Amino acid sequence: MNESSLIMQVIIAVMILTGSLLLGLLFEKVILTRLKTLADKTRWEYDEIIVGALRGRMTRLFIIVGFYSALEVLYLPDEVLHILNSLLLVVFILSVTCATSNIAVGLVNIYAKKASGVFSSTSIFSNLTIISVFIIGALITMQSLGISITPLLTALGVGGLAVALALQDTLTNFFAGLHILAAGPIKPGDYVKLDSGEEGYVVDITWRNTSIKALLDNMIIVPNSKMASCKIINYSLPGKEVLVQIPIGVSYCCDLAQVEKITIQVAQDVMHNVAGGICGYQPVIRICKFGDFSLQFNVLLRVREFADQYIIRHEFLKRLHQRYRAEGIEIPYPIQTIYLKKDDNRNAIHQKDAKSEQH
Repeated sequence: MNESSLIMQVIIAVMILTGSLLLGLLFEKVILTRLKTLADKTRWEYDEIIVGALRGRMTRLFIIVGFYSALEVLYLPDEVLHILNSLLLVVFILSVTCATSNIAVGLVNIYAKKASGVFSSTSIFSNLTIISVFIIGALITMQSLGISITPLLTALGVGGLAVALALQDTLTNFFAGLHILAAGPIKPGDYVKLDSGEEGYVVDITWRNTSIKALLDNMIIVPNSKMASCKIINYSLPGKEVLVQIPIGVSYCCDLAQVEKITIQVAQDVMHNVAGGICGYQPVIRICKFGDFSLQFNVLLRVREFADQYIIRHEFLKRLHQRYRAEGIEIPYPIQTIYLKKDDNRNAIHQKDAKSEQH
């Protein structure tokens, strides 16, 4: 091969690579941009995921195709050509696998949101989807390179038992996480309280543990195996609205009809004007018992979710205290009154016995 022919091959190969790069950029800037605009206008959510997964990868795919075409132009030794083609094939399959993984994760998340009663949008399903897609991509790559995957699958089956024994705790937490999501006792966004006392909002359920965010912004990490076996109070089931019971005590001298009327008025004002209250809810007041120093009753309010009860309780007690003071309703202190009764007959007998002893 003369020098001019070699130069011509290199020029053609560079032109092919440059054209592939330009086509990829053109596809990204023009076609994908228009597709994204159309996807944003439609109600179908899946098209946005597909377009988003292709952005940034189409240029690479065009470059890979350009490299493959350029290698066909160049006269290279068969061994070198085979190695380069194999590398291009691996890169191509890896790019397709990454795009497929993004699409699959997006589809799983959308399905999880629509079927929130069965599954939840959590990291455990996203990670499981990514791992599954990449395993399939690796098997396809090995099969395309002429590597038999049958011995590998056999080895994995034999070694699976040893791996399962070595990772017993990890697998226990993994399957416990799947059980929690499938059974549906909790899901991200629920406010829960464990039997050990920890409470907060469920943030995520991963393959190993469950993350709970406390109201003080602390993150509580609980192994999935413990979450599956402990007693849990879920304040978000069957609905997020929560009844709030507030105990009140007034003096026995107060007019109960007036106390009930004023308390209901304050409770209605709080329900309508404080964020977190249920506007249409009618507060309930119920006398519960005669206390040692006060007549005690409970006021039932309703809030949108568990954390709203604190501001509702605060505003209700503050406004109720001001109203009670204005109306002259007494909130008694804890006191005890002791009555002493004199027994005259018993004292007379004691005096008679004393005189007899003197004689």
